[in-house]
Amino acid sequence: MPKRALITGITGQDGSYLAEFLLEQGYEVIGMIRRSSTVNFERINHIQNDIILAPGDLMDEVSLIGVLREHRPSEVYNLAAQSFVQTSFSQPVLTGEVTGLGVTRLLDAIRLVDPAIRFYQASSSEMFGKVVEVPQRETTPLYPRSPYGVAKVYGHWITVNYRESYGLFACSGMLFNHESPRRGLEFVTRKITHAVAQIKHGLSNELRLGNLDAQRDWGFAKDYVKAQWLMLQQDQPDDYVIATGQTHTVRRFCELAFGHVGLNYQDYVVVDERFYRPAEVDLLVGDPAKAKAKLGWEPETSFEQLVAMMVDADMALLKQQMR
Repeated sequence: MPKRALITGITGQDGSYLAEFLLEQGYEVIGMIRRSSTVNFERINHIQNDIILAPGDLMDEVSLIGVLREHRPSEVYNLAAQSFVQTSFSQPVLTGEVTGLGVTRLLDAIRLVDPAIRFYQASSSEMFGKVVEVPQRETTPLYPRSPYGVAKVYGHWITVNYRESYGLFACSGMLFNHESPRRGLEFVTRKITHAVAQIKHGLSNELRLGNLDAQRDWGFAKDYVKAQWLMLQQDQPDDYVIATGQTHTVRRFCELAFGHVGLNYQDYVVVDERFYRPAEVDLLVGDPAKAKAKLGWEPETSFEQLVAMMVDADMALLKQQMR
């Protein structure tokens, strides 16, 4: 019998890479999708025939129980969330419902249907927010600076709570920023690489951004989903920081992205205060020492390779669209 895994958020960046990875490992993959009018299958089109799609919603515990009963997964990866920080300021309650309470509903469903299921929770570096120490590790106190960060802290601690209260095999991956050509256009990295392609193709002449001095620890999403899987293959459940251990400014990202196509970012980037967050997170950099020691995990893609890959993908995408 092949192992069976359920992925919530399968149509997202991480969900699509994780589904590919698990298929390569010989898993049967079930992807949970919401019955909404705008489900976007773009990221999983190429594997849609290899996976099973199951309707369910983190807002509705009965639907979660139903999915678990019907498909009987041995592993559950909770990657679904309202995951855009900026949106969480305008939709704080929805963000709390999905990104925070949604985790509880899923853990509760697992506890009721099959407590032997191994559970992965997608925690976030945004939980560290206004950082109390540099670099950030598993023991660093949390100080979230957005409704998204606050909801992720709730999801993180409820996972720990269910692990300790009910003996569930539940892990949290405290993932730092991880990007790819599949990143949504609303995220700053993809916003930059897409704008670079538009400017290079003569379709635009400026890019408006917020705080260019914000620093992030950026890795490649495909590297990071492997760490998620590794956590559920251990003898004991635990929480891990997944990061590169290096930090870069948004300005440096711009410099590399524009430079990759022979342009100078200073000629095109305009700082626009509308894109500043009400409470900014200035410096995120993770310490992945525990993941390296216990999981044998290390990032394989450098920051420079990641930026070049994303620019190349957007250049190719626009070229195709212009035909």
